[in-house]
Amino acid sequence: MIEAKEIDFSLYERNPGELIPLLQLVQRESGFLSDESMKRIARFTGVPLSKVYGVATFYSQFRFKPKGEKHIMMCRGTACHVKGAPRIQQEIENHLGIKEGETSDDMKFSLENVACIGACSLAPVVMVNEDVEAKLSPERIKKLFGKSEKKK
Repeated sequence: MIEAKEIDFSLYERNPGELIPLLQLVQRESGFLSDESMKRIARFTGVPLSKVYGVATFYSQFRFKPKGEKHIMMCRGTACHVKGAPRIQQEIENHLGIKEGETSDDMKFSLENVACIGACSLAPVVMVNEDVEAKLSPERIKKLFGKSEKKK
């Protein structure tokens, strides 16, 4: 993971209109938006820090905590919801000891809800990094994440 101070802003012109592209750049390079990176962006663009936070918190694409080694995206679309996504999410949370939006203390897992993964015929589904796990059940969650990986 690259620290915010190491990210090259030289292609940018210190323009307030570059706020969102800079937020995207920092997140792409470092994985999330740290307090340090938000302050650096504010200084660079001349945009007040409160406005930088306001923009970053408005858009769901931005995150303020690093993702885990295994980033789990829980589909909460209609098909997945009807097929049991809330129960699957509860099982994931119980099994891994984290809630939606959290990352485990050991940085192995993070959990995020997404509107739709686009695999409705395979509902309920999650993506673990780039892999789609389909037709989930509570029993499959235990097999998928292993018994020894539960974190408190």
